[in-house]
Amino acid sequence: MGRSFILVLVTSLLLMLIGVCQGSKVGVCYGRNADDLPTPDKAVQLIQNHNIKYVRIYDSNIQVLKAFANSGIELVIGIPNSDLLPFSQFQSNADTWLRNNILPYYPATKITYITVGAEATEVPNNVSAMVVPAMQNVFTALRKAGLHKKIKVSTTHSLGVLSRSYPPSAGAFNSSYAFFLRPLLEFLAENQSPFMVDTYPYYAYRDSSSNVSLDYALFESSSEVIDPNTGLLYTNMFDAQIDAIYFALMALNFRTIKIMVTETGWPSKGSPKETVATADNAQTYNTNLIRHVINDTGTPAKPGQELDVYIFSLFNENRKPGLESERNWGLFFPDQTSVYNLDFTGRGTVDITTGANITSSNETWCVAASNASDADLQNALDWACGSGNVDCSAIQPSQPCFEPDNLISHASYAFNGYYQQNGATDIACSFGGNGLRTNKNPSYDNCIYATVGSRKTAASNATAASASKSASSVGKVSIHVPGCLLMGFLNILLTVVIS
Repeated sequence: MGRSFILVLVTSLLLMLIGVCQGSKVGVCYGRNADDLPTPDKAVQLIQNHNIKYVRIYDSNIQVLKAFANSGIELVIGIPNSDLLPFSQFQSNADTWLRNNILPYYPATKITYITVGAEATEVPNNVSAMVVPAMQNVFTALRKAGLHKKIKVSTTHSLGVLSRSYPPSAGAFNSSYAFFLRPLLEFLAENQSPFMVDTYPYYAYRDSSSNVSLDYALFESSSEVIDPNTGLLYTNMFDAQIDAIYFALMALNFRTIKIMVTETGWPSKGSPKETVATADNAQTYNTNLIRHVINDTGTPAKPGQELDVYIFSLFNENRKPGLESERNWGLFFPDQTSVYNLDFTGRGTVDITTGANITSSNETWCVAASNASDADLQNALDWACGSGNVDCSAIQPSQPCFEPDNLISHASYAFNGYYQQNGATDIACSFGGNGLRTNKNPSYDNCIYATVGSRKTAASNATAASASKSASSVGKVSIHVPGCLLMGFLNILLTVVIS
């Protein structure tokens, strides 16, 4: 094969990959089990005001579907468990539903997924046996309408579908669900539909707080949990839960099925015993989740893998039974005021009135706390310069911030770098309690500490200073390559080389 042909082929395929490589998405679940909720039209306006482009609803309510028409928002719609029996029994029921509930509103309303049933293994009366037949009938109805490639069919699961989730590499499905899971996974693989799962680190912490740290559940941990089987390092519970699903799928030889998180979140209020159900923890979890997802970080087992996530939920829903926390998962109260501030762009919190990023009129920095232990500072420093994606070149030997050569000085520089690039919010200066916000500029000599909106750092000064020493250093640019694009290109390259 000629080199010129190979070059043309690789370039063409790469351009195709760029077109399909969308990046991970963050959406919100719009449940309506509450009194005094705003009308669907007002709910859609609220969603648009907060730059939310992906929404999951739990039925196919006609008024809701109409409200989303021409909004550009992509919808996941649901068929509830109560409808599984008729959908599984007769193809005509699925055909009629599609004709009456979907086709009149599509494509003005951008429906992209249909969930057939929800967490069926958690429901008594063997409902799960009806899921796959119902899914097949819905898929057939879509195929008749020519929409089976535009609207994907799946169903949602709780983490209870696993018999083991720790360590993640030991993830395994509960064998008692084999009759249900095997045909389900075959359907998903054949039709390129995702495995949908509802994951809640909140419950993992609440039910096992002696074994799980709160920081680990909130994406705030400065230490790592090592999977003894793979050596993979985990800094948060969310990734560990997702990888447990990946390993469970791989154990059954389903390696191509992608995962979609159809629910996750943190409650802002709970009963007296639910001490970690607070607005601060909810804001911390969801803010860190959004940043984690939109950066296309992937998970330790699937680095760079796209992962779409839906935060539960849009509103507090006062009609939900159970503990107090069950009624307080919302981002908004029914009167449309925020329970806490959240920015879906991942740049920091957002002022709910103006929509502008919150920044203090006075500049602030983040430094290492003087009473922090060396071990804690070293762990936090390693994390910031590694998983935290901070450019720590300025604290390397011969660079502007290397001196004084001590742990607290180096950690301060790294902490501030993470703090500034993540919106200069309180939670971005946490580091497990080892960070401290200050309004006193810690810069000294040629060591410049960055601030929000400032592009000038000691690292950039060091690069400028070394430019005269090495012509090869001039014009270097750091480019973020989405994981799906990188993996796809490598696969293409390998294929071409082998041929």
